[in-house]
Amino acid sequence: MAGLLLALSLVLAACGGGASGQSGGGGVSGQLAVEGSSTVLPITQAAAEAFSQENSDVKISVGGAGTGDGFEAFCAGETQISDASRPIEPEEQQACADKGIEYIEIPIAYDGISVVVNKQNDFATDITLDELKTLWEPAAEDKVTRWSQVRSEWPDQEITLYGPGTESGTFDFFTEEVVGEEGASRSDYQASEDDNVLVQGVSGDPNALGYFGFAYYETNQDTLKALAVDGVEPNTDTIRSGEYPLSRPLFVYVSTQALKENKAVEPFVDYYLDNIDKFVEQAQYVTLPGSLEKEAYKQWEDRTTGTVFTEDGEPKGGDLEAALKQSQ
Repeated sequence: MAGLLLALSLVLAACGGGASGQSGGGGVSGQLAVEGSSTVLPITQAAAEAFSQENSDVKISVGGAGTGDGFEAFCAGETQISDASRPIEPEEQQACADKGIEYIEIPIAYDGISVVVNKQNDFATDITLDELKTLWEPAAEDKVTRWSQVRSEWPDQEITLYGPGTESGTFDFFTEEVVGEEGASRSDYQASEDDNVLVQGVSGDPNALGYFGFAYYETNQDTLKALAVDGVEPNTDTIRSGEYPLSRPLFVYVSTQALKENKAVEPFVDYYLDNIDKFVEQAQYVTLPGSLEKEAYKQWEDRTTGTVFTEDGEPKGGDLEAALKQSQ
């Protein structure tokens, strides 16, 4: 997919009418800035590219600097929309509140963080969460450096690690799920906020192991192999059902202040959500189940503000659909 090979930001020309019937037949103009998750980037980019075919007077910039950097810009009022591969965190909520930024939280897709090795790797086909912890926890730094230290039957050869940088929502989610503490990770690995850099690293090193969003694995299966985690392979069905242990929702956050002040925000988000399944599939992620997608759209339709997640990053009420219903 060509979009995945672009640099972190893309400026698109877009415009006119076409959004959910609310923008009428034209006259929409302005500038939109979207920043955040490199995982969500291909979905938003697909939406912006399609929007550009119908619009001519809106300039949309789409960046993928990482979820943390995206929220920093969003809560400072520098962007209208923030892409996120994890829910907004308490300190980010406070930063938004300090600047008077209210937001609508909209789940848009599912992702399954894929643990990948080089296609030439002929011994690793699966890995457990415990083994991932052994490999990635802070205590492993400069100590767990060979494949045989992770699993005794694996060869006694050096392992090279690739993963997201600390501003990435993927890093936050992975460390929470694997190590048991968000942000707790060894630091002696090749880090980048750009998933394409990680893909290239693992693709070029037969001894490499890395992790990143499912779409980046899907589009590079000629050079990468995904490992089953706790016996479950990442695919559309296991990610959507939550059976795959590293499944997670993806989000966009929309500023209500920007919604009032910028006439381009509403038609773009309408268009984005009205065609969300197409954009998610185009980006090769996993669409939400119909009932969950309906509840997510209702968050936007009702302009429901705030987050449906607890301070620990868990959906209030036990699952995401229930949490969305409770918030309405």
